[in-house]
Amino acid sequence: MQRFFAQVGSSALDICRDAGGIIILFGQVLRAMVPPSLDGREFVRNLHKMGNLSVPIVVLTAFFAGALIAIQSAVLVKRFNATGLVGWAGGYAILREIGPILIALMFSGRVGSNNTAELGTMTATEQIDGLRALAIDPIRYLIVPRVVAMMIALFALTVIGDLVALGGGALFSMIVLQMEFSTLYFSLVDNLAPTDFLHGIIKSAVFGLAIAITSCYFGMAVRGGAVGVGRAVNAAVVAAAVSVLLLDFFLTYLLP
Repeated sequence: MQRFFAQVGSSALDICRDAGGIIILFGQVLRAMVPPSLDGREFVRNLHKMGNLSVPIVVLTAFFAGALIAIQSAVLVKRFNATGLVGWAGGYAILREIGPILIALMFSGRVGSNNTAELGTMTATEQIDGLRALAIDPIRYLIVPRVVAMMIALFALTVIGDLVALGGGALFSMIVLQMEFSTLYFSLVDNLAPTDFLHGIIKSAVFGLAIAITSCYFGMAVRGGAVGVGRAVNAAVVAAAVSVLLLDFFLTYLLP
């Protein structure tokens, strides 16, 4: 029993330490952006690596997510003959929840983990200390461009993913339910408002910030060489997933 409580206390202290470190890093990023400035070459490089190279996997995932919604809803639609609600139900779920969350988790697994590994390797090989020795602020030079690039990339990927998911849902609705495209279109347009789209887009920007800060923190906090880098990547992915789900809860409650 004593060992159990010791492990619980140690885990609680670790969580509090990481949460405090993430908050401190977020404050340092805000301070480094006043006045607004970032390394243009580093920003463009990260934007290409995090955004452009993530488009194929996001498109593939979003397409089949939309198709899955159509297939899963086919049973209820046929039973209750609720074909007029298919476009509204699918669009509402995709724009507000499935699109932002699913793409954020995919983004975290691909981009966040890679960012943690890259920064962790730089920390373990003392490249970060080298920047400080050259009077270069690693927060302003490395972290700020990555944070801004991740927020913009996830924002754009969510827009693309929403459109692809809606297309996949419409295609499989026409195949599985034999519905007309016009029925799906008017069900979507007549029952959804621009706020439903903005709801998911705001979430994606916040998720991008959370993934960026957590991945950068665990990368900069690496200790123990290659083994430490592996542990940091694992911790960053878990922390980002938990952050996305917690933020989704609060944003869903607060946003209209």
